[in-house]
Amino acid sequence: MTDEFTVAVDGPAAAGKGTLSKAVAAHFGFAHLDTGLLYRAVGAKVLAGMEAAEAARSLRSDDLENDSLRTSAVARKASEVAVIAEVRAALLDFQRSFAGRSGGAVLDGRDIGTVICPDAAVKLFVTASARVRAQRRFAEMSAIGIRDTFDQVLADVQARDARDMERAEAPLKPAPDATVIDTSELSIEEAVAAAVATVSAARR
Repeated sequence: MTDEFTVAVDGPAAAGKGTLSKAVAAHFGFAHLDTGLLYRAVGAKVLAGMEAAEAARSLRSDDLENDSLRTSAVARKASEVAVIAEVRAALLDFQRSFAGRSGGAVLDGRDIGTVICPDAAVKLFVTASARVRAQRRFAEMSAIGIRDTFDQVLADVQARDARDMERAEAPLKPAPDATVIDTSELSIEEAVAAAVATVSAARR
């Protein structure tokens, strides 16, 4: 086995893929990249007046360290800029370089197993029902003082799903060889255990 080992984790918003990815990375000592933050950072720059492709090309790692990236407005804009081919191309090399680092890497997003890292050693697709995901996102937002209603959050989740799944560029879908983990009725510990078991099996 080489020192390079990539785990690709895809799935819709608030399915738990970020939590699961961080836990898998910590368990195995791998580096972790939330690729959704790249698109959120681009979205934030666009909201501030920058053109989308330019925003993607100018992205720096410290642009990802911003609490405002978790707001609904930035999430909506991130989904909108993610359909732009020039934006995706500008971020492709960054993601692939991260995936190829020595010591192992976990990347989570929406097209990691299908486009960014089609040869990843492990591909996971983490999902949950729209209502469960909206409940999770609503709780997260309420905890940091964002006062959207549950119905607004559910509508945002459903609209995001539609944009992500129907876009022409790298639509959200499981890779043919991905292991699907539905977290609708799983605890965090159960979901992480399922992911760790899948990765462990691939490393034997």
